[in-house]
Amino acid sequence: MTQYPIIMSQTGFTHKDNLTYPFEERGLQFGDGVYEVIRIYNGQYDLFDEHVNRLFQSAEAIKLELPFTNEELKTLLIELLEKNDMRADGTVYLQATRGSAPRNHLFPADAKTNVYAYINDLPRNEEHLEHGVSTITKPDVRWSYCYIKSLNLLPNVLAKQEARQQGCYEAIFHIDGEVTECTSSNVYLVHAGKIYTFPATKRILHGCVRRRVENYADELGIPFVEDGFTVEEITTADEMFLTSTTSEIIPITKVDQTIVADGKPGPITRKLQERFSAQIQTYRKKDPQFIQS
Repeated sequence: MTQYPIIMSQTGFTHKDNLTYPFEERGLQFGDGVYEVIRIYNGQYDLFDEHVNRLFQSAEAIKLELPFTNEELKTLLIELLEKNDMRADGTVYLQATRGSAPRNHLFPADAKTNVYAYINDLPRNEEHLEHGVSTITKPDVRWSYCYIKSLNLLPNVLAKQEARQQGCYEAIFHIDGEVTECTSSNVYLVHAGKIYTFPATKRILHGCVRRRVENYADELGIPFVEDGFTVEEITTADEMFLTSTTSEIIPITKVDQTIVADGKPGPITRKLQERFSAQIQTYRKKDPQFIQS
């Protein structure tokens, strides 16, 4: 994975090796911050407005004041592409914390928000998209405000690591048997021609790709039902899939020891993938975003 050298911070643009913060940084000591990961295709941001809007929503939810407006941030992020001459597929990671100050649980009165963003290459995972992935299930022991894209990800990290150690791609969270989402993606079950997924409450992250899938389903005439399903109901699923900014739309072929249907990606998942790929092709036909600007 290639990491591009120029990083955006609250003070401007700098080489990644020059960006430092004091050890008393609230993101480090308290997880007191929020973040976003935005997909880039052919040097162009995907779901750009949606991700930037969600960052501001997360910041507002934790009473964090960002040092720029929505439009100013988008201008800076496009400039970040330009300064790195980013013309490939990748991601930008964007983080904002409450700043650096002597350690105290209370909000510091005079700390300034710390912000940085950087770019990595990330090609599409054609193997997972084509053949699907295996998953495990884990109890959802996270806090009740998962709609905030905060830095507090330790339960997600532990569950994702356990999935990896079992040779799986993701861990599916559930509360008393009712499925919520995965460690870093939303999850869906298809039964009798309908797509089921946990409703967009505070218990899950309101994924940007999730909203796109809902729109695709509406266009295709596929009922999109915001109603949770259970771990037990997975045994009768016709299809399952997961979505995220980095995963796109990936079929799930196995959950724990249960093979989903016939163990192959299903037709509804394929239709959604086709729509997503068609969207990506629109980026292939245009110059990188910073060239247009």
